[in-house]
Amino acid sequence: MVHGTLRMMETVVSGIRPTGNLHLGNYFGALKNFVKMQNENTCYFFIADYHSLTTHPTPADLHGNVKTVLAEFLAAGLDPEKATIYIQSELPETAELYLLLNMNAYVGELERCTSFKEKIRTQPDNVNAGLLTYPTLMAADIIIHKAHKVPVGKDQEQHLEMTRTFANRFNRMYKVEYFPEPQAYNFGEELVKIPGLDGSMKMSKSDNESSAIFLADAPDVIRRKIMRATTDTGPTAPDSPKAQAVQNLFTLMEDFSSKETYEHFDLLYRTCQIRYGDMKKQLAEDIIKFTTPIRDEILRISSDEAYISKVARLGAEKAHASASKTIREVREIIGFRKF
Repeated sequence: MVHGTLRMMETVVSGIRPTGNLHLGNYFGALKNFVKMQNENTCYFFIADYHSLTTHPTPADLHGNVKTVLAEFLAAGLDPEKATIYIQSELPETAELYLLLNMNAYVGELERCTSFKEKIRTQPDNVNAGLLTYPTLMAADIIIHKAHKVPVGKDQEQHLEMTRTFANRFNRMYKVEYFPEPQAYNFGEELVKIPGLDGSMKMSKSDNESSAIFLADAPDVIRRKIMRATTDTGPTAPDSPKAQAVQNLFTLMEDFSSKETYEHFDLLYRTCQIRYGDMKKQLAEDIIKFTTPIRDEILRISSDEAYISKVARLGAEKAHASASKTIREVREIIGFRKF
């Protein structure tokens, strides 16, 4: 809604699970846009420690994992004065709304969720109820703040659609126009996709840590990972198509190296003169140049316990102010009353 020069600030909600250090894929797929979004929207960015238990039910150091991600959020540029940055488990209202949404979520629709089917396949010994109801917890995270927009990747679009289903179902069942229908948000730009070093299309920390470059990786670690990246024996004819693993290296070079550097190695490939070792050495140094300022900031923030605690407390207070209002109104709508 626009009145003269005033524009209504839309509410944006997104979270990242604390199951390990954040990598370049997380940075370009989420954090970089979060930093932009916080300047133009009312943003709630949370560390999804409840969600992490669906796949990591007995974490060795859950508190340490949360602290790590919080420090990396801040080092990447998230500002606790501009956005609400909080820890999911410190917002009990989310758990209550999750319970209430589960009362109106149907087993059949949850079982049909693509991610649930995938988890059954990949972790058959840990098919817990949290996996089944993951979409309702995600919905609770989003609509507890009555979000308008949610930054999501392709793999989360079905969950967002289910969030809209649960929000609309609540409105319909209780004959209210209470929850808005959240939409996908990518800041109007095509996201930079960071491929894995193992030849996979997407950098991931869950499949193979050596295929991901973390924001906190030391330079020697980055060099070692890059030098071990999957390639092939090289082109056998001019202008040969690139194998996926080789294309991944060129994609990374396109993202982190200069245009001249990319074109130099692309020409060597097309003329069958490529030496992958030389290319990897150059790529490693270019990535190190990019990550070093962020890594330095991560180390600085991680050592400041007082600041991290202050940010967590501030975030919890701001998130609670929003969520408690929602829960109070939801309870009234459903019919809960205090005696």
